[in-house]
Amino acid sequence: MNAIPDLGRVKGSGLAPIIELSSITRSFGLVHALRGISLSLVPGKALALVGESGCGKTSCARIISRMDHPTSGEMLFRGQNVTTAGSAETERAYRRAVQMVFQDPFASLNPVFSIEHHLTRPLLLHGHAKGGVEAKAGVNSLLASVGLDPTVTAYKFPHELSGGQRQRVNIARALAVQPEVLVADEPTSMLDVSIRLGILELLSSIKRERNLALLYITHDIATAAYVAEEIVVMFAGQMVEWGDTNSVIENPQHPYTRLLLSAVPDPYRPFIPGESAKFLRHAEEVRRLSRPESQVVQQAASNHFFRSLGQQ
Repeated sequence: MNAIPDLGRVKGSGLAPIIELSSITRSFGLVHALRGISLSLVPGKALALVGESGCGKTSCARIISRMDHPTSGEMLFRGQNVTTAGSAETERAYRRAVQMVFQDPFASLNPVFSIEHHLTRPLLLHGHAKGGVEAKAGVNSLLASVGLDPTVTAYKFPHELSGGQRQRVNIARALAVQPEVLVADEPTSMLDVSIRLGILELLSSIKRERNLALLYITHDIATAAYVAEEIVVMFAGQMVEWGDTNSVIENPQHPYTRLLLSAVPDPYRPFIPGESAKFLRHAEEVRRLSRPESQVVQQAASNHFFRSLGQQ
């Protein structure tokens, strides 16, 4: 396969990637969940993985978060090869640096413990607080940083919070470890539409203020445009289009990218009876054409690449 151009390294910024994936594959028997994934995560920047359910987004996140290991390929952390498990010290350092925000804000918190307990534990475990006074101050600071009132929230239990508030607590818990990389796996998909924007704005501000590398995973290409500087459109385990977010969205080259953009709700587009059936037939044809692994990578702009549809 042609070498995939470097993605994620900010051109001319001098910033070195924290995490790099090179030609990563993941197979489950005859099922190829990931096929040749190459990308980089850079401090202060967000990279979005976009695609439908089953395209490989979460498999990629699981490998980056060390909940799974690739079948082949290479993963680097601060320039060091961490594709396979290393020493206990190396693994602890990696897990401190890389934290996840999960999709389900309800299942991510233990219902029998208070919010204070959920935030105090990582502060103490990772040595960012010594004793109750420092832990309390740390909890208050974390809650305030995600837009929650510590005096109201700290002593509540998860069932007393809304979905959006719980997700803010989950973000605060991830930040308690003082990570360098935040992996957000569909963090707004289970939230009311009215509060999704607040979570997206929070992630964007955290990324800038804390100089975090953010991997944002979503099926909604519209929210990816709001959060990320760079984007990877995935289908059937492979990257089909990637590069600068504005370039990819404003000038999509791959039919699957255009399909995702066409599904974004448009309040000015009138409803036409029978159009949904036509769209579904068109979508299935695009999926059929996109499924074979393309060997040819083409360049549309300085930081915009796509796989051509052709024979293997």
